Amino acid sequence: MSNRTDFAAIRNGEAVPLGQVPEMPFTDFRRSIVDGVAAGQRISALFGDTSAGSDNVDLFAVLADSTQPALGVGRTRLDGDNFLSLTPDCIQAHLFERELAEQFGVHPDGHPWFKPVRFHSSYRLGHDAWGRRPGEVPIIGVTDYYRVEGEEIHEVAVGPVHAGVIEPGHFRFQCYGEQVFHLEISLGYQHRGAERTLVGGPHKRTIHTVETVAGDTSIGHATAYCQAVEALAGCDLPRRAEVLRGIALELERLANHSGDLGALAGDVGFLPTASFCGRLRGDFLNLTALICGSRFGRGLVRPGGVAFDVDATRAHLALERLEAAFRDVKNAAELLFNSASVQARFENTGTVSRETAIALGLVGPAARACGLPRDVRHEFPAGRFRFSRPPLATAPDGDVFARANVRWQEIQNSVSFIRDELAAISISDEALVAAAGPLQPNHLVVSLIEGWRGEVCHVALTDAHGRFSRYKIVDPSFHNWMGLAVALRDQQISDFPLCNKSFNLSYCGHDL
Repeated sequence: MSNRTDFAAIRNGEAVPLGQVPEMPFTDFRRSIVDGVAAGQRISALFGDTSAGSDNVDLFAVLADSTQPALGVGRTRLDGDNFLSLTPDCIQAHLFERELAEQFGVHPDGHPWFKPVRFHSSYRLGHDAWGRRPGEVPIIGVTDYYRVEGEEIHEVAVGPVHAGVIEPGHFRFQCYGEQVFHLEISLGYQHRGAERTLVGGPHKRTIHTVETVAGDTSIGHATAYCQAVEALAGCDLPRRAEVLRGIALELERLANHSGDLGALAGDVGFLPTASFCGRLRGDFLNLTALICGSRFGRGLVRPGGVAFDVDATRAHLALERLEAAFRDVKNAAELLFNSASVQARFENTGTVSRETAIALGLVGPAARACGLPRDVRHEFPAGRFRFSRPPLATAPDGDVFARANVRWQEIQNSVSFIRDELAAISISDEALVAAAGPLQPNHLVVSLIEGWRGEVCHVALTDAHGRFSRYKIVDPSFHNWMGLAVALRDQQISDFPLCNKSFNLSYCGHDL
């Protein structure tokens, strides 16, 4: 793989022995990441591990490249608790390095804005990158914030408690009148320690933890987890299960994209679309419930396959409901995009340039709205998407209009995909679940899924007994929150709700 000769090349959903993941000196590890990103690759995951028993921390990195069919994986062992920060040379690493400091007490020397991510205690007792005393519990949100100095500069603090039913997060604006110079986003209020809970698994509670990492992406995270387990167990997924998983993933995309179009309409006071789409989101959720009994798809995806089938009667009913819901969404979307007042509010608002999107490592609709062709279904297809996938939807301008337009394109593409899959689904006695044996010991697997927000990344490492020694989850929101902060620069502060909804990122998916 070009510019990444030190890293091993593995496929999405391929389990490899840990011995095949090259271990290199930190200087070579750092150079491989910095050079790889400079050449057009992106960091899918960068995380620490201490399960090998050493007092020092092992760092693992996963690099993705849309021009290559494989992922790059490498590792290094830190010599002590300090290392040279990658962030000055690779902006994508900034949040990963702060997370490493928080979880393992290591310090990225030279990091330009070093502060906690989730405000939890270090995984390594007695190690703290911020000099806290042993046992001292940090208070969420209590930290230094960036300040713009000036006689007429004022600061606006919003949250963590917000109006309405919404997750907690703190937003701090540095303003000159109505103009936003800088927005700093502080999260961590939803931290539950999901990754720690998964170590030692899989066990009975593992799948339930995974399904609730980000509730509106239950199917996406469950599919990524099951794909990882199936690779480690050497399990071949039944074709019928692949089809049903693909349908469920696109239904999850439909429900959330439809709801987002309605919410964007509501933020600019365009009530017809806002009213329609609020209901239509429920119609798509109910389609998922028709398949498995849960509107969020919980209980459907399980290691080895799926737990529910679709017979001929149910497939016919699902098609009828899909067509009816899509007709209404089409009407609501056309009202939205044909309104001159809506276009005036959407266009040139919250713009993120293509260059900035590349530098930050944005994923999903936020990246595709900047013209970047980033979509796991096309870059690293797995499951049903190896054989059939919706077209890639992009837009060039990187503003609120582009992010809304990408969602509308994806709604149309997902409906076509589901329509074809349901119409062609065979009614047979084919198994829904394949038998899965024990997980291979001392192996690593990287599992990528294109969730509705973007790339969902799960990395699993097993110990000598075939249990999870480390399980890393990267929700797409982890990549994209900084994109929202940049989108607000030089905007009016009154544009924040609209920009925020155009990204619609997950607090709990970021906080884990």
